[in-house]
Amino acid sequence: MLTIRPATPADDDSLWQIMEPIIRAGETYDFPRDTTRAAALAAWLAPGFQCFVADDGQRLLGTYVLHPNRQGGGSHVANCGYMTAADATGQGVARAMCAHSLDTARAQGFRAMQFNFVIASNHRAVKLWTGMGFETVGRLPGAFLHPVHGYTDALVMFQRL
Repeated sequence: MLTIRPATPADDDSLWQIMEPIIRAGETYDFPRDTTRAAALAAWLAPGFQCFVADDGQRLLGTYVLHPNRQGGGSHVANCGYMTAADATGQGVARAMCAHSLDTARAQGFRAMQFNFVIASNHRAVKLWTGMGFETVGRLPGAFLHPVHGYTDALVMFQRL
């Protein structure tokens, strides 16, 4: 059974175990591939970010952060980032985290959610976000340097809440 809960400082090691392989691969996030543990956790747990973890009772299978996409006049739009443990992909963890984040954002009064930089070659994520009701509202040609595919488009995806 999957439980999604706020992260605690005791989760830091498990968060890094999820984050490090994703960051090192450099295929889905714009973190520099040599980002340190301290820098990655500081970014993921930044002030104003709410960090959640997906826990199966034995270990963490995923994490997401929720925060305003912008300050001031744009603060009514939420933004999220999601990471799933490599051996937990395809098990519904990201879908559960996305559903949780949409519910949490609605409950907190956000009016929309926007993903600013979805790597177009991340077909699994694009399919999931589309299936969760997001629309691609923009395409940034060649905005991401993928380690395998070279310059790859990034998508801006949006959903009204």
